[in-house]
Amino acid sequence: MPASPKQRAAAAAALATVIAIPAEGIRQFAYYDPPGILTVCYGHTGADVVAKRLYSMDECRALLTADMQKAVATVERCVPGLPVPVLAAFADAVFNLGPTLVCSRASSTAARMLYAGDLVAACNQLPRWDKARVLGAMVALPGLTKRRAAERSLCLTGVS
Repeated sequence: MPASPKQRAAAAAALATVIAIPAEGIRQFAYYDPPGILTVCYGHTGADVVAKRLYSMDECRALLTADMQKAVATVERCVPGLPVPVLAAFADAVFNLGPTLVCSRASSTAARMLYAGDLVAACNQLPRWDKARVLGAMVALPGLTKRRAAERSLCLTGVS
Protein backbone atom coordinates (compact mmCIF):
# COMPACT_ATOMS: atom_id res chain seq x y z
CA MET A 1 0.00 0.00 0.00
CA PRO A 2 1.49 3.39 -1.00
CA ALA A 3 2.32 5.91 1.72
CA SER A 4 -0.21 8.65 2.36
CA PRO A 5 0.78 12.26 1.64
CA LYS A 6 1.11 12.82 5.38
CA GLN A 7 3.41 9.78 5.76
CA ARG A 8 5.52 10.90 2.79
CA ALA A 9 5.87 14.39 4.27
CA ALA A 10 6.83 13.00 7.68
CA ALA A 11 9.43 10.67 6.16
CA ALA A 12 10.90 13.49 4.07
CA ALA A 13 11.02 15.85 7.06
CA ALA A 14 12.80 13.19 9.14
CA LEU A 15 15.40 12.58 6.42
CA ALA A 16 15.94 16.30 5.88
CA THR A 17 16.37 16.82 9.61
CA VAL A 18 19.20 14.24 9.62
CA ILE A 19 21.09 16.57 7.27
CA ALA A 20 20.04 19.82 8.96
CA ILE A 21 21.00 19.05 12.56
CA PRO A 22 24.74 18.50 12.04
CA ALA A 23 24.91 21.16 9.32
CA GLU A 24 23.25 23.80 11.48
CA GLY A 25 24.48 22.80 14.90
CA ILE A 26 22.59 24.07 17.95
CA ARG A 27 22.82 27.51 19.45
CA GLN A 28 20.28 28.36 22.09
CA PHE A 29 21.11 32.08 21.99
CA ALA A 30 20.45 34.05 18.80
CA TYR A 31 23.48 34.81 16.63
CA TYR A 32 24.17 36.33 13.23
CA ASP A 33 25.09 33.74 10.60
CA PRO A 34 27.78 34.52 7.98
CA PRO A 35 25.35 36.40 5.69
CA GLY A 36 24.24 38.45 8.74
CA ILE A 37 20.83 36.89 9.44
CA LEU A 38 19.67 36.64 13.06
CA THR A 39 19.42 32.90 13.71
CA VAL A 40 18.72 30.61 16.69
CA CYS A 41 18.59 26.92 17.56
CA TYR A 42 19.00 24.71 14.47
CA GLY A 43 19.09 27.50 11.90
CA HIS A 44 15.71 29.07 12.64
CA THR A 45 15.35 32.59 11.24
CA GLY A 46 12.48 35.02 11.14
CA ALA A 47 10.86 37.95 12.87
CA ASP A 48 10.16 35.80 15.94
CA VAL A 49 13.88 35.35 16.77
CA VAL A 50 14.68 37.40 19.87
CA ALA A 51 18.29 38.49 20.34
CA LYS A 52 19.90 37.62 23.69
CA ARG A 53 17.07 35.23 24.65
CA LEU A 54 17.85 31.68 25.81
CA TYR A 55 15.74 29.13 23.92
CA SER A 56 15.07 25.76 25.56
CA MET A 57 15.92 22.52 23.78
CA ASP A 58 12.19 21.79 23.53
CA GLU A 59 11.66 25.15 21.82
CA CYS A 60 14.55 24.46 19.46
CA ARG A 61 13.21 21.03 18.51
CA ALA A 62 9.73 22.50 17.96
CA LEU A 63 11.11 25.27 15.74
CA LEU A 64 13.11 22.77 13.67
CA THR A 65 10.09 20.49 13.27
CA ALA A 66 7.86 23.36 12.16
CA ASP A 67 10.51 24.80 9.84
CA MET A 68 11.19 21.44 8.19
CA GLN A 69 7.49 20.67 7.76
CA LYS A 70 7.10 24.05 6.08
CA ALA A 71 10.07 23.34 3.79
CA VAL A 72 8.66 19.92 2.81
CA ALA A 73 5.27 21.51 2.09
CA THR A 74 6.94 24.18 -0.06
CA VAL A 75 8.75 21.59 -2.19
CA GLU A 76 5.60 19.48 -2.46
CA ARG A 77 3.57 22.55 -3.53
CA CYS A 78 6.09 23.58 -6.20
CA VAL A 79 7.03 20.09 -7.44
CA PRO A 80 4.45 17.53 -6.27
CA GLY A 81 5.04 13.80 -6.13
CA LEU A 82 8.83 13.62 -5.89
CA PRO A 83 10.37 10.43 -4.48
CA VAL A 84 10.84 10.83 -0.71
CA PRO A 85 14.67 11.11 -0.79
CA VAL A 86 14.49 13.78 -3.51
CA LEU A 87 11.76 15.60 -1.58
CA ALA A 88 13.88 15.41 1.59
CA ALA A 89 17.06 16.66 -0.08
CA PHE A 90 15.34 19.64 -1.63
CA ALA A 91 13.39 20.31 1.57
CA ASP A 92 16.65 20.68 3.50
CA ALA A 93 17.94 23.02 0.80
CA VAL A 94 14.73 25.06 0.96
CA PHE A 95 14.96 25.15 4.76
CA ASN A 96 18.50 26.51 4.41
CA LEU A 97 18.15 28.73 1.32
CA GLY A 98 14.50 29.53 0.77
CA PRO A 99 12.04 28.44 -1.93
CA THR A 100 13.73 29.94 -5.02
CA LEU A 101 15.77 26.78 -5.57
CA VAL A 102 12.67 24.65 -6.28
CA CYS A 103 9.92 27.13 -7.02
CA SER A 104 11.42 29.72 -9.37
CA ARG A 105 11.83 28.27 -12.83
CA ALA A 106 12.85 31.75 -14.02
CA SER A 107 15.95 31.87 -11.82
CA SER A 108 16.77 28.27 -10.87
CA THR A 109 18.04 25.60 -13.24
CA ALA A 110 17.25 23.03 -10.54
CA ALA A 111 13.61 24.16 -10.48
CA ARG A 112 13.38 23.86 -14.28
CA MET A 113 14.89 20.37 -14.16
CA LEU A 114 12.58 19.26 -11.34
CA TYR A 115 9.58 20.58 -13.27
CA ALA A 116 10.74 18.72 -16.40
CA GLY A 117 11.16 15.50 -14.42
CA ASP A 118 14.93 15.29 -14.91
CA LEU A 119 15.60 14.36 -11.30
CA VAL A 120 19.22 13.24 -11.73
CA ALA A 121 20.15 16.56 -13.31
CA ALA A 122 18.19 18.43 -10.63
CA CYS A 123 20.05 16.56 -7.86
CA ASN A 124 23.31 17.43 -9.55
CA GLN A 125 22.42 21.13 -9.35
CA LEU A 126 22.47 21.13 -5.54
CA PRO A 127 26.26 21.64 -5.17
CA ARG A 128 25.96 24.91 -7.12
CA TRP A 129 24.01 26.42 -4.18
CA ASP A 130 26.95 26.58 -1.74
CA LYS A 131 27.47 30.34 -1.73
CA ALA A 132 26.31 33.16 0.51
CA ARG A 133 26.78 36.90 0.33
CA VAL A 134 29.53 37.91 2.76
CA LEU A 135 30.62 41.56 2.83
CA GLY A 136 28.88 42.10 -0.49
CA ALA A 137 30.49 39.22 -2.38
CA MET A 138 29.18 35.74 -3.12
CA VAL A 139 31.52 33.28 -1.41
CA ALA A 140 31.47 29.47 -1.28
CA LEU A 141 31.19 28.48 2.38
CA PRO A 142 32.75 25.13 3.38
CA GLY A 143 29.75 24.21 5.56
CA LEU A 144 27.36 24.84 2.67
CA THR A 145 29.57 22.85 0.28
CA LYS A 146 29.48 19.87 2.66
CA ARG A 147 25.72 20.24 3.21
CA ARG A 148 24.93 20.42 -0.52
CA ALA A 149 27.04 17.27 -1.05
CA ALA A 150 24.98 15.44 1.60
CA GLU A 151 21.74 16.63 -0.02
CA ARG A 152 22.95 15.56 -3.47
CA SER A 153 23.91 12.13 -2.16
CA LEU A 154 20.51 11.64 -0.52
CA CYS A 155 18.74 13.02 -3.57
CA LEU A 156 20.43 10.59 -5.95
CA THR A 157 19.32 7.61 -3.82
CA GLY A 158 15.77 8.53 -4.81
CA VAL A 159 16.42 8.27 -8.53
CA SER A 160 18.63 5.19 -8.90
